[in-house]
Amino acid sequence: QVQLVESGGGLVQPGGSLRLSCVASGNIYDVYDMGWYRQAPGKQREVVARITTSGITNYADSVRGRFTISRDNAKNTVFLQMNSLKPEDTAVYYCHALIGGAGVLDLTNYWGQGTPVTVSS
Repeated sequence: QVQLVESGGGLVQPGGSLRLSCVASGNIYDVYDMGWYRQAPGKQREVVARITTSGITNYADSVRGRFTISRDNAKNTVFLQMNSLKPEDTAVYYCHALIGGAGVLDLTNYWGQGTPVTVSS
């Protein structure tokens, strides 16, 4: 009933930039925290950046100062601007959202399908 659809991944050279987008759609009453996670081959999924409804952000140490997370609450969309990309940023990037339904306690974590980012020369 709820879908998260990511876009914007691809191949980029070291030092380059990419902008990821994720749109939440479906039976949504409220969208709470949103964020981006990534999973590199052979590694566990890790948090990259998160943002609250009011715009409070936090970042993984490895991306702080290079990545910027933002959101458009009216469009249920979260963005990740990635600058100064490094080969170690190569991973599949997943969008996450905590979404509320009709009930007071109806909170569900949703994930996107993932968008691959490859940083290579």
